[in-house]
Amino acid sequence: MISILLVEDEAAIGEGLTTSLEAEGFRLHWVRDGDEALEAWHRHDPDLILLDLMLPGLSGTEICRRVRAESDVPIVMLTAKDTEVDRIVGLELGADDYVTKPFSTRELIARIRAVLRRGRATAPAAAEVTGSAVEAGGVVVDRARHEVRIDGVAVELPPKEFNLLELLVANAGLVVTRERIIERIWGLDYVGDTKTLDVHIGRLRARVEHDPHDPKRIRTVRGVGYRFVDTS
Repeated sequence: MISILLVEDEAAIGEGLTTSLEAEGFRLHWVRDGDEALEAWHRHDPDLILLDLMLPGLSGTEICRRVRAESDVPIVMLTAKDTEVDRIVGLELGADDYVTKPFSTRELIARIRAVLRRGRATAPAAAEVTGSAVEAGGVVVDRARHEVRIDGVAVELPPKEFNLLELLVANAGLVVTRERIIERIWGLDYVGDTKTLDVHIGRLRARVEHDPHDPKRIRTVRGVGYRFVDTS
């Protein structure tokens, strides 16, 4: 049985999600504050964490940072905030998805299942890495070593940004549609709008462009997708 750690201080939401998710066949472990969350994570070793951002004790962002430093367990953030800054912070820290309150329980369950399926689908891929690297315009993405170099300088990227950059560089000069990016990086069962992709593109530009507000490498093809341009 798939186990979920729910970190949520609002009793009504916690009780409702516990009832709904257990009815869907999940095993729920519910804690109400940030200080309990890390202990519960180590004790229960859940398959996924549902993490509220605004908590007593440790914040959701700090919990995410600490968990991600040790584990790749999927994390779905629950937040009453929907600003770009909040989405960027959560995704940069390694969250796999976020849901803004108030949310539909059915949509949340669909997102949970999608994140879990993506995790299973991508797990075998690491064993099939050939060790080859892709390179264009001063950007080198080494798949075997999971390393990125920008103009000769090593740059660390979270997993989603790494995969996104690899896809774009491998198709340098070609337009990669938004649909193909979402299918390749998030999977066919992705649930939600394209804001998540926009956030990742913004974060990626901040790492690979000299001026993220005037991107030369990662160009937007309006209404279609993105193209990586070799600027060398």
